[in-house]
Amino acid sequence: MTVRLDAYMQEKKAWIDRQLPLFLQDRTIPGKLKESMLYSLTAGGKRIRPILLFAALDTLGKEEDLGLSTAVALEMIHTYSLIHDDLPAMDNDDLRRGKPTNHKMFGEATAILAGDGLLTVAFQIVASDPILDGEVRSRLVALLAGAAGPEGMVGGQEDDLEAEEKTLTLGQLMSVHGRKTGRLVRFPLEAAAVIAGATEQQTHSLTGYADHLGLAFQIGDDILDITGNEDELGKPVGSDLDNHKNTYVSLLKLEGAKRKMADHVDHAVGFLRESGFENGLLAQIAEFVLNRTF
Repeated sequence: MTVRLDAYMQEKKAWIDRQLPLFLQDRTIPGKLKESMLYSLTAGGKRIRPILLFAALDTLGKEEDLGLSTAVALEMIHTYSLIHDDLPAMDNDDLRRGKPTNHKMFGEATAILAGDGLLTVAFQIVASDPILDGEVRSRLVALLAGAAGPEGMVGGQEDDLEAEEKTLTLGQLMSVHGRKTGRLVRFPLEAAAVIAGATEQQTHSLTGYADHLGLAFQIGDDILDITGNEDELGKPVGSDLDNHKNTYVSLLKLEGAKRKMADHVDHAVGFLRESGFENGLLAQIAEFVLNRTF
């Protein structure tokens, strides 16, 4: 990982961390619910999805401020999904990002409502973005709903639940994670293309990159669930095994999963190369995904 990428990711993470609570602070939300929403929203994390949006706008020669509201909304939806994932009815986790999960702090009912609140206010933020014109906002709302909804992340989560206690093929597992994880990784690249008015070729390069990066990211998560450090990850390792989940490690073994992740990263950079983007931030982010330890 180059110094430039390290500095860039730290800068953009700090920026989005500062902005996230500002988008909620003046809203009239019941006290406990607002506290619960902010608790998970400000708990930290890599902020890789907003960073991808900013990096894609930079790659397309556009100001990153154009994507701020969309990036905030995306991170709210990601956070809602984590709150719900951690619930007893789902993964039943006690820790998230090194802190007690939302339902452990505020109770299951409020945690559910906090997730619901983050999901719905996210669309309000995109739809009322004061910087972008109405047609762009409409396209972003439709793309985000498709990525987060039953044809995207939510559908992938359901398939993941249905697959417990079953053994999936590699193709089936890729299909599950292409929706569960991949669609919210694809969205920031799609969003940047819409905001920037990218060409068809540029959009093809960015979305192809995103599809392979999303799979590489999920494989990395599966590997870290076996090999990671609990303090760095901020959650217990081995939870996938305990929950009888299908993973790339369970199907391909550890070394096979590492090879598959590297293959997807290579394909991701290959898509960037088609539009001359292979020497920029997005290629460096792909390298970061390949080598990350948290």
